[in-house]
Amino acid sequence: MGDGNGLRDYRGRRDFGRTGEPSGRGAAAGAGRPRFVVQIHDASTLHFDFRLQVGDVLKSWSVPKGPPGDPSEKRLAVPTEDHPLEYEEFEGVIAAGEYGGGTVIVWDRGDYEQLSHDRRGRPVDFAASLESGHARFRLHGSKLRGEYALTRFRGGPGAAAGEDAAWLLVRPAGASCMMWGCVLPASSRWCCSSSPARP
Repeated sequence: MGDGNGLRDYRGRRDFGRTGEPSGRGAAAGAGRPRFVVQIHDASTLHFDFRLQVGDVLKSWSVPKGPPGDPSEKRLAVPTEDHPLEYEEFEGVIAAGEYGGGTVIVWDRGDYEQLSHDRRGRPVDFAASLESGHARFRLHGSKLRGEYALTRFRGGPGAAAGEDAAWLLVRPAGASCMMWGCVLPASSRWCCSSSPARP
């Protein structure tokens, strides 16, 4: 996940003369609720990319098995570099040899409510809740609707040197959630069209 460098890591890994991905030099956060997007990424492995707008960037995680379908499922979420806000709309083929080379499609997108709070029930800044290792939120998408939580279980502040960070994406017990559409990447479909993930 981003470490306070903004989009430096994102830009440093890409040749924008070869990739159609956005450079992130145009969009800024607008009014209203923050955005989220879930993309299917057919790179070296087929997986979901889960992104939440926090400030002027999309905080991002790679979720191999996709978003959980019920509270009994705990999905590994591996943090990646921050992405620009324009990435919410990105679909296309990243050239072979480029970082993340392969096909990217939008599986779902929408906005979300920040639900994180302290022990007294007072709202907590969402960026601060992620930094502390636990954040709760409610998604309003075409397929994903309801409460979810991200919890860091490895890495982060105080971690041993070289330890990779890892999170769990879950649906809290008792939370109201709805999901539409298959969450298997190979059989999922575009959010805004009927084209299959793999032609």
